[in-house]
Amino acid sequence: MTWKISKGSLDEKSLLLNESLFALGNGYLGVRGNFEEGYQQGNNSIRGTYINAFHDETEISYGEKLHAFPDTQQKLVNIIDSQDVTIFIDGELFSLFSGKVMEYEQNLHFDGGYSERIIRWLSPNGKEVKLHFRRMVSFVLKELFLIDIKVEPVTPVNEIKIVSSVNGDVSNYIDKNDPRVASGHAKRLFVKEAGMQAEYSIVRNQTMVTNLEVACVTDSTVAASDYQYNSETSESGVKEIYTCNGNKPVQFTKFNVYTDTLRHQEKLVETGLGILQKIKGAVFEDFIVEQTAYLTNFWNNSDVTISGDQALQEGIRFNLFHLLQSVGKDPVSNIAAKGLSGEGYEGHYFWDTEIYMFPVFLMTNPDLAKNLLVQRYSTLDSARLRAKEMGHSKGALFPWRTITGTESSGFFPAGTAQYHISADIAYSYVQYFLATTDVSFLKDYMAEVLFETARLWMDTGHMYNGQFRIDNVTGPDEYTCIVNNNYYTNIMAKNNLNWAAKVYKLLEEVDSTLLDRMKAELSLNEEEVREWTEAAENMYLPYDEKLGINAQDDTFLQKNRWDLQATPKEKFPLLLNYHPLTLYRYQVCKQADTVLGHFLLEDEQNLETIKKSYDYYEQVTTHDSSLSYCIFSIMASKLGYTEKAYDYFMKTARLDLDNTHGNTKDGLHMANMGGTWMAIVYGFAGLRLKETGLSFAPFLPPKKWETASFNVQFQNRLLSVTMEKDAISYWLKAGEALTFRHFDQAITLQTGEEIKISTDSEEHDRSLAIV
Repeated sequence: MTWKISKGSLDEKSLLLNESLFALGNGYLGVRGNFEEGYQQGNNSIRGTYINAFHDETEISYGEKLHAFPDTQQKLVNIIDSQDVTIFIDGELFSLFSGKVMEYEQNLHFDGGYSERIIRWLSPNGKEVKLHFRRMVSFVLKELFLIDIKVEPVTPVNEIKIVSSVNGDVSNYIDKNDPRVASGHAKRLFVKEAGMQAEYSIVRNQTMVTNLEVACVTDSTVAASDYQYNSETSESGVKEIYTCNGNKPVQFTKFNVYTDTLRHQEKLVETGLGILQKIKGAVFEDFIVEQTAYLTNFWNNSDVTISGDQALQEGIRFNLFHLLQSVGKDPVSNIAAKGLSGEGYEGHYFWDTEIYMFPVFLMTNPDLAKNLLVQRYSTLDSARLRAKEMGHSKGALFPWRTITGTESSGFFPAGTAQYHISADIAYSYVQYFLATTDVSFLKDYMAEVLFETARLWMDTGHMYNGQFRIDNVTGPDEYTCIVNNNYYTNIMAKNNLNWAAKVYKLLEEVDSTLLDRMKAELSLNEEEVREWTEAAENMYLPYDEKLGINAQDDTFLQKNRWDLQATPKEKFPLLLNYHPLTLYRYQVCKQADTVLGHFLLEDEQNLETIKKSYDYYEQVTTHDSSLSYCIFSIMASKLGYTEKAYDYFMKTARLDLDNTHGNTKDGLHMANMGGTWMAIVYGFAGLRLKETGLSFAPFLPPKKWETASFNVQFQNRLLSVTMEKDAISYWLKAGEALTFRHFDQAITLQTGEEIKISTDSEEHDRSLAIV
């Protein structure tokens, strides 16, 4: 039963939450889990349909605007609503908020890729019917959103009327009291076309500023003993009415095809009509077969199985399924902080992608990981321009919040000042190269990105007393802003600089002609590369001798500690209850910062420093960001804090399902979902990906788990890892022979070979048994 989530009753207080949980998507198109028939008056709804990267621009208002503050921000647009289907039983409107709901079940199927509602309803006048709603956003045909409804009379019914609408008069959701949600500019589309063409309904909209267009072309079918058809067209949409004889069940299927000018150029309607004509005659079950086949392939590579904890298993599969639904799969799209499940953070792409979501795809579906990096590369020119706007003579500064590559954050202390995003992107390029050894990727994308981000650090930092220092930046911790020498930023910049120099040397060996061309195009020379290496070798990394820890920055440890124990629960998260300057004056962290640096680049510090730093920062971290728990879990695993590792992990695994942060209504927490996988694979299994290769340091959490298993892809191999209470198994399922490390042991497996390692002894040189 862990291949779905289910709700067995209707809870009016959870309507907004369930809209996010039951959202459907395929990386291109996303539809929130709204009810087709709507709610009763007084129930709030965030009724949303979104296309990844389909956006408008709005002006940013400033009381006092200074140089290089962005003029506009990009905003994911809520597009044409094709969800609306109302049903009348002998003239009575079907509603879950009238009459009597005798049975109710709502499911989201992870293996079939569709959602459903199964309802038994008694109308106010005593007419009883069964209703089965199913919907799907196709992974195989990205433009297609289907709705299938079966209405089956239980008591005699004379007439069943179905009214299906496609509405172009839509707005975005706003919340003036939450900075994580947009507070204005709700209306971003206007209707350019609405009407019927033959049996198809057509609605076409255009954004107000970017002039992007979106179209929804709809075809509907009805299976009934007898029915009459009528349609109505307005300026904003199309309504189709099917009046059916109620003596037998009625099945209604609605095929909605969405196209947009980012992918389909100008012929939106023609493309939509062509797609519908190709699938003419297909039924909902046909698409379930296709969807299931697609997902079977996905789960074969990506599934994580936990035996002994059904709620946890449900949470892990829920997270992985939604990551797949949200990740962009074309050159213009990435993965937003809320995916395609809601409007929180306005559909923007953050550093969350590279550090928290990218690793899942890198180690399970590297082609999807590559697409994310290629999309970032497409914004490199914008990053170069942004660096110049910020006063740099060269280099690339990637934006804090963006869709197409321009900065969309007007709050620079916790936004633009987070320069580390450029090093985060460079880090993910390196990780991809280590996992794939894709030399073509290195030549086509990676080298240029690493060269330009390395240049940013040279122009941002400076040498002082023989050390390279980086001033006036903000690290991951948004409760500590505009500081000198943030440890995380400096260590990531060091890695960026080192790898830029390595890639330069590698290009000399594998393609000197390409390197010569790049040197000419970028005005790059060997002296500049030498400076990168010198800066990396002399990078200043704050360290406190007395505490034996890496200081988060030059002044963090000088501040008074925030008294977290005395802070009332209702004052969390702190960002909603205290002015930023108040937070900046204290030792208090929103999320993992130095601890994150120790995870990503653990070889830069000795274990004692890492341990003492973890112990220290754990006491001053609120985990107000959903990005935090997974990192503390991973590092607790590394340090042998097995109970803490498990406790932090459990706070990630069902964060959205249990709505522990209270804002899942605005969309799912994609980075946390990626972090759940990371806490298992990088935490409990101890996976690390370095120049030396792949390594593991696994242990099974000492709770009720019986086994835990997962797959990883590495350099065209598929490796399965199973952790049990007394043994660890590695099975090379596909690819050429693979050598990797298990703690301090080198292990080589041939294709199809499995090795089982006893964990009875605490020593790492455990007995090996080939299975």
